Amino acid sequence: MTVEQDQTELSSKIDATVSAYIDLLTTGTAEQIADLFAADATVEDPIGADIRDTREQLVEFYGIITGMDEHVATLNWKKIAGDTAVFEFTLVTGTADMRFEITPIDIMVFDADGKISSMRAVWEPSDLTQL
Repeated sequence: MTVEQDQTELSSKIDATVSAYIDLLTTGTAEQIADLFAADATVEDPIGADIRDTREQLVEFYGIITGMDEHVATLNWKKIAGDTAVFEFTLVTGTADMRFEITPIDIMVFDADGKISSMRAVWEPSDLTQL
């Protein structure tokens, strides 16, 4: 396989993983989202927060979102280059009492299998809007 074919294959894997990530934020479980990550992956959400680097920490983190009464993610745009994807999405979450919206930009680096090896989310608390 040529370098160009390898890159095209990786880009396809990255594209599929980003799509699955957005879909699973809406319809999946924390475990399914964690399955998108490599075994040694790191998550820094938001940038500056403590880094999560175990599967248990990822399941706990994403369990907050998937445990909400409402959790709907919509992809706004994405760019893929090399082993990296940058994308913006809107996430609406809520319980019976409150609803929130946030539009973070995620920076993900992927391994050769298309698994997320690192994720950094760009947002700050003031970006979280109560609906």
